[in-house]
Amino acid sequence: MADIPFRIGIGYDIHRFGGGRPLVLGGVVIPDAAGLQGHSDADVLLHAAMDALLGAAGLPDIGHYFPNTDPQYRDISSVCLLRDVAQQITNAGFVVGNLDVALIAQRPRVAEYIPAMKAEIAATLEITASRVGIKATTNEQLGALGRGEGIAALATALLVMRPVP
Repeated sequence: MADIPFRIGIGYDIHRFGGGRPLVLGGVVIPDAAGLQGHSDADVLLHAAMDALLGAAGLPDIGHYFPNTDPQYRDISSVCLLRDVAQQITNAGFVVGNLDVALIAQRPRVAEYIPAMKAEIAATLEITASRVGIKATTNEQLGALGRGEGIAALATALLVMRPVP
């Protein structure tokens, strides 16, 4: 049976506030906002996106490629990690059809930064910004996210098999 020409993946990530660092979402520094705890730059949006991309390709998750026990990834920009994931996707024979991410946070408000996030992700994945969707929502003050303890992201990705020349 021939392989299907496309694959869909899902990714999820969550980080608590803290760590005394800037808040980075989608590769963009959000000014005047508390950062997130994590081994890398804790960019929850890109972490979910990378897991969706890797999952769609049938590859292991980001913890496999960038373990939090490896000091070389301490405070690394997740844009650098996304660049590596893009190469993994290419090596597996796929191109990114589209990526869609939902950011869940009571604070801060990020709507004005979404165009910059889309542009950063699109440039890193070498696709047009129109193929990147980002939306932000609150958790309606329910649970840990609703109390403003952290930020979560949920992502879906569509990969298309590269045509064989």
